[in-house]
Amino acid sequence: MSAVQYEFNGKQYQCPIELSVSLFSGKWKTTIICKLMDGTKRYGELKKLIDGINHKMLAEQLRELEQAGIINRKVYPVVPPKVEYALTELGEQLTPAIRLLQQWGSQFATELPQESPVQISVPLSADS
Repeated sequence: MSAVQYEFNGKQYQCPIELSVSLFSGKWKTTIICKLMDGTKRYGELKKLIDGINHKMLAEQLRELEQAGIINRKVYPVVPPKVEYALTELGEQLTPAIRLLQQWGSQFATELPQESPVQISVPLSADS
């Protein structure tokens, strides 16, 4: 008996959670989504709001989120160019899940010890 498969962009997933997480996984995508949950932003605004992200990575992550249907890119026909990013209806549907993850992350950060309680020991020699 084969597992139920979900497919998106040519990739197959065994679980809808795996598919969902793949859409916004990565170092910057959830941060971008969180910033857009506060409203429409221009590229420069996002760049200023997200510490540590470079132009290439921001452009790439925005493109991937747009291709996944999570954000919308609106280009205005003006000089200099004006581009705005906003959550799509699909992206808005993510908002409750992202807020729950925010709450869980805050709780996780305050309740667990700073260092992992799991210790891994590796023998230094064959005699150990």
